[in-house]
Amino acid sequence: MPNVCMEAVMEVNSDRLNAFMGKMITDVGAAMNASLVLLGDKLGLYRALAAKGPMNSAELAKATGTAERYVREWLASQAASGYVEYDTGSGKFSMLPEQAMALADEDSPVFLGAVGNVIAAAFLDEPKISDAFKSGKGVGWNRRSECLFCGTARFFRTGYMHHLVQEWLPALDGVVDKLKRGAKVADVGCGHGVSTRLMAEAFPNSRFYGFDYHEGSIEAARKAAVEARLGDRVSFAVHSAKTYPAEGYDLVCFFDCLHDMGDPVGAISHVRQTMAKDGTCMLVEPFAGDRLEDNLNPVGRVYYAASTMICTPASLDQEVGLALGAQAGEARLRKVASEGGLSRFRRAAETPFNLILEARI
Repeated sequence: MPNVCMEAVMEVNSDRLNAFMGKMITDVGAAMNASLVLLGDKLGLYRALAAKGPMNSAELAKATGTAERYVREWLASQAASGYVEYDTGSGKFSMLPEQAMALADEDSPVFLGAVGNVIAAAFLDEPKISDAFKSGKGVGWNRRSECLFCGTARFFRTGYMHHLVQEWLPALDGVVDKLKRGAKVADVGCGHGVSTRLMAEAFPNSRFYGFDYHEGSIEAARKAAVEARLGDRVSFAVHSAKTYPAEGYDLVCFFDCLHDMGDPVGAISHVRQTMAKDGTCMLVEPFAGDRLEDNLNPVGRVYYAASTMICTPASLDQEVGLALGAQAGEARLRKVASEGGLSRFRRAAETPFNLILEARI
């Protein structure tokens, strides 16, 4: 055994080792700073710095009602990360427009400030996932840390806000015309109802029904709908993808959730029963190629990690437990739709982060 170990050591390429260690140190820094992104978003540090900077630590602390010594250390870490700028002459910090778009402006098309909640939930729930690795059982959405729900809603809001009404719905055959006239829409797995509200605000002649099996998310969706003053055009109810009521929907939507379901084929079968004969099913799924090697890239890296910690455990906790994973790919999703009875299937649109798929009877 000692000889084998020595032989392995002798085969190490120092350039490769140094490059790999550099990558690891970069990743450790990113992992540690994820908690500081959460702090900066939660405490309004990014927003204040973007709006009022350049500022030193005392000025930012005063503007945000926080303690200067903590803010001083936070600013140093953000400057070291390249998330904010530091001017050595003035000793003040500021944000470039690009940094502010990603971290301070929640309505920006590239806002990522909400990822801290999702990452925090992944770490908080690690003991449950570790147990699941050993048992093979799932970890249901209803057993996850509370910060996962609000973090997921805010994370996906960015893409939905800038693409759903503007690009994705128009890419579907005849759907926008129906929505303008007055259509009946089901948003299955709606979570906090961000996608439901965006559609309802854009198409006042249509009725929208959001369904999710997680009661806490439905409560949050109802509250947000009241605040948005959408009246009775929007309603939310606790139902699974296989139990929501049949109403002859013109459009049934699954936003980044079909792969989380235990029985996605059963869900599509239910869609077929609840959808109007000329209805449309829209599947918004994480962008992925059909082969593992197609997804070995930065976007795939994020989605495979989320799939390991969130999506696959959620599916395995439910009936059937098909566990598609967040990187299922178009071909696998087409097979699910076909087995569920929706044989007409096409890619309607895409972004670097999403596939928008249209399925019909």
